[in-house]
Amino acid sequence: MTGVLSLILAWLIGGIPFGLIVVKLTTGADVREAGSGNIGATNVLRTAGPAAGVLTLVLDAAKAWVAVWLADRLSGGSEFWMSFAALAALVGHAWPVWLRFKGGKSVASFIGAYLYLTPVPLLAVVLLFIFVVAWTRYLSLGSVILAGLFPLACWMILHPGWPVLLSAVGAAVIIIDRHRGNIARIRAGVERIFSFRRVDKSAGAVD
Repeated sequence: MTGVLSLILAWLIGGIPFGLIVVKLTTGADVREAGSGNIGATNVLRTAGPAAGVLTLVLDAAKAWVAVWLADRLSGGSEFWMSFAALAALVGHAWPVWLRFKGGKSVASFIGAYLYLTPVPLLAVVLLFIFVVAWTRYLSLGSVILAGLFPLACWMILHPGWPVLLSAVGAAVIIIDRHRGNIARIRAGVERIFSFRRVDKSAGAVD
């Protein structure tokens, strides 16, 4: 019963819309009405500035870390429940009950959740993410590669049980699916490149 409770809590915690909250408290605006309309750290950075963007990134990662930590405590360290709590936190962010199931792309939450569950494979793919973004300046491309190679990194580095592998595959599917529009724009050559500068709200930024 405590394991099921940990999944429910992970989903609810994952759904906390920190991007919306941070922008509302710092500027009074609704981030869903600016830029891409996304509640994630990238759109917050582009529409409310670097400080708000970094804060959103940290909070979105932290909430997922806490979700897996709670699953660890509630389940007595069960790999099964921690693995699926990590996935539940991503689902919560992508489809938050608090925002009528319209959420973000779950990259920061992915980092927080698997930093607790599988830190070494995560750090390996994060290094690759940094390289890809530095080379191409596409955050979205880095995110897709990060997620896509994560299950392989888990298998090669940890040789974990099936719950961890299934959770890793599920996380990859969620993140890649949430970036379908970005992938299409990269192919079309119209994807916005990464910059720490705040963009003009009238520019119609995409994320």
